[in-house]
Amino acid sequence: MNPVIRKLQISVVQHSRALDQATSLLSRLNISVQHPYQGSLASANARQYRSMPTHGIGRYKYLLPREAPKKKKERKQMKKIKNPTDTEYGTLNVKVSGYDMVLVEHYMQYVHNLCNRLKIKVDESYALPTKSTEVMLMPEQGTKMYVDAILKTHERVIQLSQLNAALCPIFMEVLLKNQPEGVQLSVKQHTEADFLLRFKARPELEGLLAKMN
Repeated sequence: MNPVIRKLQISVVQHSRALDQATSLLSRLNISVQHPYQGSLASANARQYRSMPTHGIGRYKYLLPREAPKKKKERKQMKKIKNPTDTEYGTLNVKVSGYDMVLVEHYMQYVHNLCNRLKIKVDESYALPTKSTEVMLMPEQGTKMYVDAILKTHERVIQLSQLNAALCPIFMEVLLKNQPEGVQLSVKQHTEADFLLRFKARPELEGLLAKMN
């Protein structure tokens, strides 16, 4: 036998005997120690990763209640238009429009907060479809026009109801004094045509429906 292998076997046996003596001594002192060879074999055979904190991450669907099947959204129906009286206006539309969407949104929030402070009833607030306008230019030499820029108009509507006639002049004066530059403000009576403007026109779909009917 190779002397090197024999020396290794003798050293391993001596090491195991020393560990056994130490284990027996500690067992007398009521201290539990796991044998290193046994622990390495157990760790090799067992699946330790199942006890790690990251085990099961992403598996949460069984904790959530089952959702009901989503119903098809129906088209929004127009609310009944309130008629004006001697002391109150009917359903009014406060429309804010402009080319800068940030200014339009901030001014719309200001109008809505002012209505809440003055206790003016707000039925709803919504955005109208964005309109695009092409700016055409003609060169000095030639007759062919080309598109120089495209302007997008953003519109927001705040629908009011039962606005007090005595409070309306004060309300309008505050709105006009705080109106930012580049933002247009208009107030008008709500009609059915204003409700239809909320939906995007689909001429192709309307043409197909007309042929089917």
